[in-house]
Amino acid sequence: MSSTMLSRRMILRGLGTAVAMPWLESVCPEARAANVDSSNVKPPVRMGFFYVPNGMHMPDWKPKYEGELKELTPTLSHLAKHRSEIMPISGFELHNGWALGDGGGDHARSVASFLTGAHPFKTGGADIRNGVSVDQFAAARISHLTKFPSLELGLEPSAQSGSCDTGYSCVYSSNLSWRSDTNYVAKEVNPQALFDRLFGNGESQEQAESQAIRNRRKKSVLDFVLNDAKRLQYRLGEVDRRKMDEYLHAVRDVERRVSHSIKLEGKEVEMPDYARPSGVPAEFEEHCRLMLDMIVLAFQTDSTRIATFMMTNASSNRPYPQVGVSEGHHDLSHHQNDDAKQKKISKVNAFHAKQFDYLLTKMREVKEGDGTLLDNSMLLYGSGISDGNRHNHDDLPILLAGRGGGALKPGRHVRVADKTPLCNLYVTMLETMGISADKFSDSNGRVTNLG
Repeated sequence: MSSTMLSRRMILRGLGTAVAMPWLESVCPEARAANVDSSNVKPPVRMGFFYVPNGMHMPDWKPKYEGELKELTPTLSHLAKHRSEIMPISGFELHNGWALGDGGGDHARSVASFLTGAHPFKTGGADIRNGVSVDQFAAARISHLTKFPSLELGLEPSAQSGSCDTGYSCVYSSNLSWRSDTNYVAKEVNPQALFDRLFGNGESQEQAESQAIRNRRKKSVLDFVLNDAKRLQYRLGEVDRRKMDEYLHAVRDVERRVSHSIKLEGKEVEMPDYARPSGVPAEFEEHCRLMLDMIVLAFQTDSTRIATFMMTNASSNRPYPQVGVSEGHHDLSHHQNDDAKQKKISKVNAFHAKQFDYLLTKMREVKEGDGTLLDNSMLLYGSGISDGNRHNHDDLPILLAGRGGGALKPGRHVRVADKTPLCNLYVTMLETMGISADKFSDSNGRVTNLG
């Protein structure tokens, strides 16, 4: 048991199942290997990027004053309980999001260049060309440390072809992550598939057989490893036993919600007595929160340290009837200074912020060492467009949440010099992850006033 259950990544294994455990102080692998007190070993730093489309209603986003966040703007007020853990940063520019002679296509460029800092080659065909994104740059350097180098997630599928924005391929509009100039990383949008990916052992035939058994017997993935988990708990301290109980409960809750949130004629229904169908929850908010919950589980178990998440694709014209907005988001973003439209855009911005608030709350509830999972993370939230009506790519709405393992000092509004490359922030984030990077894409320095 000791060699299996106290392995490098703390994985409990059952029939076709591999469940990674959260970071446990009493059995910290680094401490055991070095035969030192585990209290001196810090949890790893995680990095996430969360993209929202169509810009922001900036008067309701941007704080009026630099320094301590004494007052929150209407949009940021939805993150009020995390006031001490967020850091809005003003002044960044996405230079290669501008046309630079290519004409229209700001929405496609805002996504394609957001994490790459590159100017995508304008084409509606297969000859796409962009640049390596910061998440994949980091993943290539620390992939040996985790089960998955990175996770690429979203709520609307990635496109593989077609023209979506005045001559730009739909690939640019729907994919944040790029492994190379010509190789994008499609995102996962199905929470069921993501759950199976996270908690399967990677052996497809065995995993399929195990899934069939679980479907027939209506058993949770955790039932296969529960006995080992109970045996492991006897070897843990009181704090870690409680942490493990909370984690196993969280995994069960996610699996239950995945099983009961299927799409059938636009309505949520109770899971019928047959194998789980593929699909996503019918309700957009539940879909979003399921995916965010699994980001928390992936970070908590150290299954990955890097994640990207697209709320929707660029130019998304999704309505938000749940907050009283029946018009399409993209149409509203071309508000032409109409007050009624701007108020509705603010409602959409607030809805998105509330989903991010949900994520921060979940991460703050996970205890790690002397802090929380949120303390040991850097989560960037924002858009590659500032005002949707102007399609401008300067003074972007950017926010960092978390403390980056102690490297960041949130709870304040920071302003960098106008037109500072957004990639300067990425250099700082990479270095906080322990990844050496004197330069990334179009960066011309570091952001030095975050700690």
